[in-house]
Amino acid sequence: MTAIDISHIRRAAERLSGRIVLTPLLESAMLNELAGCRLFLKAEPLQKTGSFKIRGALNKILSIPEAERRRGVVAFSSGNHGQAAAAAARMMNCPAVIVMPGDAPAIKIESCRWWGAEVILYDRVKEDREAIGRRIVEERGMTLVPPFDDPEVIAGQGTMGLEIADQMREAGATPDVLLVNCSGGGLASGVVTAVKAAFPETRCYTVEPAGFDKMARSLASGAPSRNERLTGSIMDALMAPAPGHLTLAILRHHRVEGLTVTDEEALVAMGAAFRTLKIVVEPGGAAALAAVLAKKVDLSGKTAVVVCSGGNVDPALYARALMAPSELSVARPLDG
Repeated sequence: MTAIDISHIRRAAERLSGRIVLTPLLESAMLNELAGCRLFLKAEPLQKTGSFKIRGALNKILSIPEAERRRGVVAFSSGNHGQAAAAAARMMNCPAVIVMPGDAPAIKIESCRWWGAEVILYDRVKEDREAIGRRIVEERGMTLVPPFDDPEVIAGQGTMGLEIADQMREAGATPDVLLVNCSGGGLASGVVTAVKAAFPETRCYTVEPAGFDKMARSLASGAPSRNERLTGSIMDALMAPAPGHLTLAILRHHRVEGLTVTDEEALVAMGAAFRTLKIVVEPGGAAALAAVLAKKVDLSGKTAVVVCSGGNVDPALYARALMAPSELSVARPLDG
């Protein structure tokens, strides 16, 4: 028995009903050819706040008793979870404090402030974001909204998996493989739980930045493993220092395996998503798609689902992605 099951995720879906976007599951003939398989892409850049994180943050805040919620919430985040917690707090009329690394993309810091949150910046190399968050909780009587290692957060993220299962059925397709971007594992553990409940035979993979594959190493060894470095990849959304205890247990229960991609592969995937589907994806949000396009796993003749988890990217970095080498120029012309 794991920390959450499909019943927890269904309860989260009921809580979130009418409050979040049911994002599309997209398919492109051109992208299928590039991938060498039938590929479906879950477009969470079209979610509120530009990433999947609103699902878990809002579900967590909705679960807090009203008297406690009025005192406010605290979140620590490299950006997407912070934005989601700030937006969810505003939706529920409660104060929010967001602890963010000083090197987080400016677009994410500005978005947190736009939602009305107080932003506290820290040095991710020299300071401990969790210690800062706990201090604020104690001093102000606020409630912590963790980024991933929390049952309500995991269940909220898992609502995306319910949508994927329904959308795959509507498409008359069965996923042989599911690939999900992974930082601390909240998204992956929730989505895998929901998809495996509907399609037990689906093989599932997490995808992380090369050199920062703490979850892949943890899944292989069975013991939590930390990243030696905390900076050094453009995939800032996937830079949690270590996997969560709950998330690792859930992913191991479902026999999930770990893959990695390079920054260059992520940039190529970002460009491919724009050219084939016309959606903006941030580097960390493109990791799973990058793993498919870089052939990190054999998908020949298979049906695969990738989660594009967010689209909050600074314009200069996105311009780099659009200039990255593209395989589209050598793709076979498509009829019709």
